[in-house]
Amino acid sequence: MTITQATSQVTAAKLSLSGLTKQYAAADEPAVNRLDMDVEEGHLVALLGPSGCGKTTTLQMVAGLLDPTAGSISVDGNDITHTPVHQRGMGMVFQSYALFPHMNVAQNVGFGLEMRKVAKPEQKARVAAALEMVQLGHLATRRVKALSGGQQQRIALARALVVEPTLLLLDEPLSNLDAKLRVSMRTEIRSIQQRLKATTLFVTHDQDEALDMSDRIAVMNKGLIEQFGSPAEVYERPRTSFVATFVGRANLFETIVGEDVGSAGGDERLYRVGVKGQDGFGAVGRPGLTGSTRTLLVRPHRLRVELAPDEPLPGAGRLAGVIRELGYTGNALSFGVEIGGTIVRAEMHASGAPIPRKGETAHLSWQPDDALILPEEVR
Repeated sequence: MTITQATSQVTAAKLSLSGLTKQYAAADEPAVNRLDMDVEEGHLVALLGPSGCGKTTTLQMVAGLLDPTAGSISVDGNDITHTPVHQRGMGMVFQSYALFPHMNVAQNVGFGLEMRKVAKPEQKARVAAALEMVQLGHLATRRVKALSGGQQQRIALARALVVEPTLLLLDEPLSNLDAKLRVSMRTEIRSIQQRLKATTLFVTHDQDEALDMSDRIAVMNKGLIEQFGSPAEVYERPRTSFVATFVGRANLFETIVGEDVGSAGGDERLYRVGVKGQDGFGAVGRPGLTGSTRTLLVRPHRLRVELAPDEPLPGAGRLAGVIRELGYTGNALSFGVEIGGTIVRAEMHASGAPIPRKGETAHLSWQPDDALILPEEVR
């Protein structure tokens, strides 16, 4: 069986979660609370959030490993909420890989086919195709304990794919790998997923993995989805302070939104805002924010850092402070600038010019399109 033939046998499915809830008897709050989400055919959706936010609980309910307290799970319109695990047709890769140490590589990959009583000749062909897909066909007879972490991860992926799953479920499969291998493996997993067009739900607490691999991201916090959107939407237009700080680095300022001075493009408006007692800064936000107290987001890499500033660019303001922290990584500089008792983070490319020193005064500014007024009101 060739890779092309193997690819054609994966059937993409749409996953729909409606009001999905998990309440543990000993807990005051639900681990997952009335979660609604659609995963479109062929998409990879990341469940992203800190430990305890409910992302793994959600995945386990989809897999059938946990029973929901309320709500429903459907695949292509068919309710599978109470369908047994072995009848759901899903492939799952666990954080620990869960490979069988007494079996060789081919036996591990073919285990699901054996349980499904697939004929031996077909088993052999499909195992060979799955191993070729993850570029480990030459290790078919190797014991898994003799494999590296990256090789074990790929074997676990092959085992999940060989059963031709309706859905692929990945529970932090890269967390046990070193940093360099994680980067290469997330590229490989994404490439295989896109080639197969396999509908995939991916659990991670790593924002870089989510941004790099996903079609859409569900950012979870305390059992709720705070935002569901494309990686660019979640990063560039976060809806809450939690999303802004969890997905990427962020400077957040409390501000009273000033005058609406025109369209910023699309449905967004351009406003005047004040920061640290200084007026005249521009920022974009949704209509109707004038006079409200809101949180202003400026990403560190969107700040312009100057020691001897020119005149501010049109529409930009300027904050002045003292450099208290300074980082240098060869191609980049990072600053911690104290302004009004608060450390503001800024980042810029290292140009080869003299590096600023701690204690010097830095002037920070931004363009209106680089600052976002979050929809949530400060309470």
